[in-house]
Amino acid sequence: METEGERPPLPQHEGHTKPLSRLNNYVAKSRVGKWFKLSHRNSTFTTELRAGTATFLTMAYILAVNASILADSGGTCSVSDCLPLCSEASLPPSACSGPSHRLLPPDESCKFNPVNPGYASCLENTRKDLIVATIASSLIGCFIMGTFANLPLGLAPGMGSNAYFAYTVVGFHGSGNVSYQSALAAVFIEGTIFLLVSAIGLRAKLAKLVPKPVRISSSAGIGLFLAFIGLQNNQGIGLVGFSPSTLVTLGACPTSSRASLAPVLTAANGTVSLLPGGTVSGDILCLRDRMESPTLWLGLVGFVIIAYCLVKNVKGAMIYGIVFVTVVSWFRNTKVTAFPNTEAGNSAHEYFKKVVDVHTIKTTAGALSFKNINKGYFWEAVVTFLYVDILDTTGTLYSMARFAGFTDEKGNFEGQYFAFMSDATSIVVGSLLGTSPVTAFIESSTGIREGGRTGLTALTVAAYFLLALFFTPLLASIPAWAVGPPLILVGVLMMRSVVEIDWEDMREAIPAFVTLILMPLTYSIAYGLIGGIGTYIVLNLWDWGWGLLQHFGVVKMKTTDDGVLVLQNQPSPQNPTAKPLQLQP
Repeated sequence: METEGERPPLPQHEGHTKPLSRLNNYVAKSRVGKWFKLSHRNSTFTTELRAGTATFLTMAYILAVNASILADSGGTCSVSDCLPLCSEASLPPSACSGPSHRLLPPDESCKFNPVNPGYASCLENTRKDLIVATIASSLIGCFIMGTFANLPLGLAPGMGSNAYFAYTVVGFHGSGNVSYQSALAAVFIEGTIFLLVSAIGLRAKLAKLVPKPVRISSSAGIGLFLAFIGLQNNQGIGLVGFSPSTLVTLGACPTSSRASLAPVLTAANGTVSLLPGGTVSGDILCLRDRMESPTLWLGLVGFVIIAYCLVKNVKGAMIYGIVFVTVVSWFRNTKVTAFPNTEAGNSAHEYFKKVVDVHTIKTTAGALSFKNINKGYFWEAVVTFLYVDILDTTGTLYSMARFAGFTDEKGNFEGQYFAFMSDATSIVVGSLLGTSPVTAFIESSTGIREGGRTGLTALTVAAYFLLALFFTPLLASIPAWAVGPPLILVGVLMMRSVVEIDWEDMREAIPAFVTLILMPLTYSIAYGLIGGIGTYIVLNLWDWGWGLLQHFGVVKMKTTDDGVLVLQNQPSPQNPTAKPLQLQP
């Protein structure tokens, strides 16, 4: 009888495994394989392709989401795009004539609800421009990251910075202090400074100033952040909803049972109006029917598919879940369709049916303007973009490198110089195309989980972005509930770093926990890093102070045999008889 160790290997499928093995061996020995160090990093060509596919599928939502967020700023649209409307709302402009009815010239109110048809048309064109701008800036960043840094990281305009750009700097439909054109100039200046800081190597040194417990916990914090995103409606399965009393609660009700929220102002006469710069939320408040959303249950099926594949170590787990949920959602007249029978759903379905659509940027490219460069709020935006990028993008890069196992004891990783240069260059390019700052995407962790270890993963993502220039209708139709499950499960995978934190040492445990908890709950990687670093400094300030006093010989401390801590004052000309002070431990 054969023992376990003597059993012959199982026969391989002649028509499936061998061709792939030959392809992988050929690529590994070629110049391409040697350039990307496939053998050195224990990866294969097909693994990198699969990893790049998984990364892109989890990033694809940014094409539609980023464009929608930035279009909320109004882009280059203005009052001049609004059409004159008849004083009698029921009449079209062509029928508005005579002394009783007249055409009303548009004013600032035409940009707000009810939005003027001309302005709405301009916004739709701007949104299409921004989809292309998002694709182009992401493509360039991924190409540099893959070719020169040789890292499996995808880049795209970052969530958070795009919301700051649209809703705080420019304001909803241009209601802020800075115009869209000036905001792009601020991003351009910030990106140039960021590029210079990266080029001279200062960025790596700044990143190393981040305390060790904060660096370690940031990976897990990003994982929680991803999971939190995946649990919400806009980019996830919708399990978590808004509560006016507890902020978050169980959601997952059907669209018909949700309500939008907005900051409003009630006048003395009872008129309710949207606050200037205020924005209407997505349908995040459940009025009733919690846990009855059909898309939630479809998303949970995708979750189970991916989770089961991960348990069984099946390659391509993330892809299977996303593709299954997406294809099911593309059928119309179902309760889980991505194209409901509404005006917006019909419009989305018509766009989806195009399959191939080549759109050229008409309004956002080269739109930046420096005429407000002497204004204080302009430079406030520049500084804010800069510190968010230094903390956010740098933290994300280190976390992803750590997740992939590339970092050494000092926190360095191979290719970090070009990794820093890639996102900085993309920021500058993105501003010229009309989009907000580009960053390394935390969704890259899905590709790393699929085995991506080289720049071929990033180049695969870049290739998909290139295809996206032609197949935007399909990619823009991946529903949020298809993207949510992989985000949640990547959060599970990224929690592994918490075991490296010394939870017995409160000077490490507290800053690490603050970093962990603030990232998801403030919806910002940067705020989590700031909170963790600040807490670390406060908790160590006392020890650092005593250390400096001892270093410069001002005081000396020692512990006696009986455990008494002795603080020795140094004799000086002013106090030649200084005696030691005893402090009980």
